[in-house]
Amino acid sequence: PPPLQPPPPPAAPPADGFDPGATLRRGSDAHEQESLAMKHATEQSRTYPCAACGGELHFDIATQLLKCEHCGNTHELAEATGEVRERDLRDALRLVREGKVARTATFLDGEKEVVCQNCGGHTTFTGTLTADKCPYCATPIQRDDVHAAPDRLPVDAVLPFSVDRKSAEGLIDKWINGRWFAPSEFKTYNRTGSFQSVYMAYFTYDADTTTQYSGQRGTTRTRTVGSGDNRRTETYTTWANVRGAVSNSFDDIPILANEGFEKKRIDKLEPWPTHDAKPYSAEYAAGHLARTYDNDVEECLGEATTIMEGEIRSTIHRDIGGDQQRISHMDISWREMTYKHILLPLWLLTVIYDQRPFQVYINGVTGEVHGARPYSKVKIIAAVTVAILLVIIVIVAVQAGGGGSG
Repeated sequence: PPPLQPPPPPAAPPADGFDPGATLRRGSDAHEQESLAMKHATEQSRTYPCAACGGELHFDIATQLLKCEHCGNTHELAEATGEVRERDLRDALRLVREGKVARTATFLDGEKEVVCQNCGGHTTFTGTLTADKCPYCATPIQRDDVHAAPDRLPVDAVLPFSVDRKSAEGLIDKWINGRWFAPSEFKTYNRTGSFQSVYMAYFTYDADTTTQYSGQRGTTRTRTVGSGDNRRTETYTTWANVRGAVSNSFDDIPILANEGFEKKRIDKLEPWPTHDAKPYSAEYAAGHLARTYDNDVEECLGEATTIMEGEIRSTIHRDIGGDQQRISHMDISWREMTYKHILLPLWLLTVIYDQRPFQVYINGVTGEVHGARPYSKVKIIAAVTVAILLVIIVIVAVQAGGGGSG
């Protein structure tokens, strides 16, 4: 990761009152006052009762409003005021290294049992789960002790779902039906699997860099060698030493901060339209699952800088030019570096087949689908058998045709 350089002298907060060094700043008071959430201090949780009938409010993807599933009334979301802000990365790293920000492994050790304030049922929150539904009455319940904790990096933004459940099921059906050798049990996921909407925790990173480099530019040439029958043309490369400097600007490099998922498949859901993100409001998660981060801003930084360094190398190759390029040294100057903690929407299908979990992921905004599925041994054997029979039929037909003409 980039070196932790000494901080510049503190500057006076801007006129709008935003202090970029206040890494642990909470949400605005105005948002908390306008919110329809009912806080339960004894349970350190919140629910969303409907003011009209007392039913449960959910974030309705189709209308982008809070909607009561009982009476159908809708309510505007009390979004946090202002714009999505980037936070100073070096400030956050310093707080993590000084122990002022708790590691997830120690903060969320064990389980938390919450009593539903609607029906009295018990809901267990395990690990980094922060929003769930009561298994008895489907009341949306959220843990307040995670995001409100003073030693946790707060959520800065949320990218709301725009692909609703009906559309997501259609995308899953199309994806599964295109997998001919998937077992029938997998195709009946609506009876045998779990299909959930979930907000995943991400950190996004921004950086401006200047890189001094040295290397070599290769120019491909041809020459004729030998004589007579051995005369031939061969290709060779001449190399020239080069030096230079390139600049790169990175915006919203997304890094998944949750464990327990096939990250390579989730990464294929990119790009995420993070510029459409809204200031964080817990109401977007009402009725949906939500996770806080397993890996903190420092633990995710290494992957982000690896991605950035790969792009810097590509920029240097283009700057060197020629037919081939070699980089012998790079000196990267990391200038402004910022981050944000953002929740991104995902539709998650999990099916247990042959005692193994298989997961399919849908980008909750773009509808991109990627995942894993099992193979049906019965269908594969049947397909091979049919193929062999077809080959035998063709051979018999050819032989019969040849014998008749003789």
